[in-house]
This record gives sequence, C-alpha cells and structure tokens, in this order.
Amino acid sequence: MALKKLLLSGSVIIAIGALLIAQAPQTPQSGQSMLTAVQAFQKMLTPEQWKQASFAFDDAERLNWHFIPRERKGLPLRDLEGAALKSAHTMIRSGLSEAGYSQALNIMSLEEVLYLLEDGEREYRRERRHPGKYYLSVFGEPGNTGSWGWRVEGHHLSLNFTIKDGKLISSTPEFYGANPGLIDAGPKRAIRVLGKEEDIAREILKLCDANQQNVAWISKVAPDEVPGPNVPQAVIGPAVGLPVSEMSDKQKALLQDLLSEYLQNVPTDVSEGRRQAINSAGMDKIKFAWWGEADRNLRHHYRVQGPTFVIEYNNTQNDANHVHSMWRNLEGDFAIPVKAGG
Repeated sequence: MALKKLLLSGSVIIAIGALLIAQAPQTPQSGQSMLTAVQAFQKMLTPEQWKQASFAFDDAERLNWHFIPRERKGLPLRDLEGAALKSAHTMIRSGLSEAGYSQALNIMSLEEVLYLLEDGEREYRRERRHPGKYYLSVFGEPGNTGSWGWRVEGHHLSLNFTIKDGKLISSTPEFYGANPGLIDAGPKRAIRVLGKEEDIAREILKLCDANQQNVAWISKVAPDEVPGPNVPQAVIGPAVGLPVSEMSDKQKALLQDLLSEYLQNVPTDVSEGRRQAINSAGMDKIKFAWWGEADRNLRHHYRVQGPTFVIEYNNTQNDANHVHSMWRNLEGDFAIPVKAGG
C-alpha cells in the first residue's frame, strides 16, 4: 500500500510539470525568458507574497545557498495555488531545459517519499518533508537594465541565477541531490534520479588500465560530502586525477557524455556558453578523479575539474543511495569574479 501511495505522490507537481513542459515556449536567450517569467509571477501574487519573495540585490541572503532540509527565506510553493502556482513553475522552468525541469520535479517529489519512509510523528514528518517546501526568492528589481537575480531552493535543490542588463551572466552554484537515489518498485517501475551521472563516471573508471588507475583513483576512502556547501565560491585545490590527454578514445567519449548529462539540464544558450568556455580553456586540461569503491551501493565520490568549472558527485550516505551533485564556476559563482590565486 505504501509503495502504491509512493508512486502517486507528488502528482500535483508532476501534472503541472508535464503541462508546462508541453506548453513552455522555447527561447534562445534565458535572461529575457527569466525576466518575462518573473514579471508574470509578480502579477499573480499579493503584495504581501511579493514582499516575502523579494530581497535587495546586495542582501546577504543572495549568497546564503544550501541544500539541506532547513528553514528558508523566500516564498514557498506550498503557499501558492492555481494561477500563482502555475506561474511559479513557469519561472522555475525559465532557468532550465526540459530535462532539467523534469529532474527538479523528481527531486521535489522525493520529499513525499521521505515523508512515507521515515520514522517519527506524522506532523513532524509532514513539516520536514513536504514537496512544496521549495522557495522562490528574487534579488533586486527585475528589468532590462541593472543587475538582479533569483533562486529556487529546497532540500536537494539549489539553482541560482544572476542577470545583468537583460543577459544571464551566472547560473551557478547549481546543485541537485536525491534521497533515495533509487526507488525500485519492480520491473519498469524503478526511478533512479541522478543515476546516469554515476554510471557514466564509473564506466570511465572501469576502463582505466593499471597505470591510469594509479592516477585517477585517488583513494579507496570517499569523503563524506561535497566540498564547500553553503559557501559563495567553490572550495578547490590543485586539480587531481587522470587528464583527458591521457585517456583512451572511449574514455574521452564517455567524458563528453558525462559533461552532456550535466549540461542538458540548462537552457541551450547556457549549455553552449559553458561548452565554449570549456573548449576555449582546453579539454585536455580537464581531470577526472575518483574516491571510494568502484561498485554501486558502496561509498564513492568523483570530481571532474577543468580550468573553468568543477563537478562534484558524492554518494556515500544511506548505503550509497543518497546523491549530492553540483556544478560550480571556477571563474566565480553568483557572477562574482574570483581573484587570481584566491
């Protein structure tokens, strides 16, 4: 019974998502799409709701990102209904591709799974695990001139955007997580969020010969968490691991597939911008590193790091069925330039 209920959970979110994926217009310029969406969203809100959602651009809250199930500022989806809720999802959709929006909906729906599976008083679980506890926040005055930004955030989801003079100039930090990572309800009824990102990386590792393993496999002990959660800029050291220049052709192709798996979540212009930055900096300068065990359901972590970006993927909790993953811009998240050597 619980499993059947589980498969029906989050039906409102999924239904809205399916409708918007079918109806959302495609635009090559995300900044304008976001402006249109946020202005339409504002019109659907009461003055009190808009006040709850809006902050000054330089408010410290803009950099106060996280992915844990904590209390947040902003306007939660669960306080909205009807046209306002639909408009909120259109706003979220403006920052993502169809694949990324679908992934965000799946992550939100997993809160209902945790509500059903976890122990504790029903009221406590309902408050802690709620698929509507995802908050929209707008920073600054949305418009075609000046700087503004927005965020959608809740447990296992933090998407942050900065727009200047009508152009999207930052889409990081970008965080997706999943708990449980796999829900197995039988043949053709399994849901595995963030699974391809894991499988492709593992295949690169398993194709390593002995010499490559010595370089790529940093440690048999995986770190407990991604580095630098809740800090404005990525926490990194010197890049470690196997350089693309030392990979086989098949490994190189898999690495491209892995990058594509992440890049498919963002709008086309964002994806193209990230790829251009990667190619300009040099694919051969990217390194792939692995920590922990090689098999599924055993603790593991991997990193893909190039001159302009870093991907971190950690799956160590709950018998390696609890994923944290993020894409960060090494030139500066939140459109805040990183000083050389800093």
